[in-house]
Amino acid sequence: MRAWLLNPNAKRVLIALCFVPFTLYVYKAFNDGLGPNPAEALIRGTGDWSIRMLCVVLLVTPLRVLTNTPALIRMRRIIGLSVFAYATLHLLCYCGFDMEFEWDDIVKDIIKRPFILVGFLGWFFLSLMALSSNNFAIKRMGVKRWLQLHQLVYAVAVTAVIHFYWMKSAKHNYKEVILYAAILGSLLLWRLLRALKARLQSN
Repeated sequence: MRAWLLNPNAKRVLIALCFVPFTLYVYKAFNDGLGPNPAEALIRGTGDWSIRMLCVVLLVTPLRVLTNTPALIRMRRIIGLSVFAYATLHLLCYCGFDMEFEWDDIVKDIIKRPFILVGFLGWFFLSLMALSSNNFAIKRMGVKRWLQLHQLVYAVAVTAVIHFYWMKSAKHNYKEVILYAAILGSLLLWRLLRALKARLQSN
């Protein structure tokens, strides 16, 4: 596994895997495979894959530490950008299918509905991290400030769960909400405990 992660083709394989859900949705869209409400299927589907990818990207560091596999860190940027890509598709599907790209109505909807506002905030935080996910940004910002900015991923995790909860609460369907909240909560708790342990050891 470690040797494979260092292989130059490993990133290409990961990018291809991240594109699989998108490819499947494109295929279904052109073959009437999205069900009776294609717009809702695309909005919900891209949102689901956003939070799934978020779980995966937050899993990278615990796996790297617990398995002592430093090469895993090479994959985190690709997965993180995939989170942003699916979240952007989710936002575009909402803007296009629900709001027909009526920008005044979109702005009003974001301000009026907390459910939409929280989701938009999560996307905005993701966009800041995506724009700075390159070596040029790290050099310009400095490692310390860059790391501080990318701690926004924790805020993204919180907003994602809240947005998902409000979306599912309309149909009183909380099973997936509990699942994703448990996964993301566990991953954030692991980081908190690790940070506390490091602070205690340094004192």
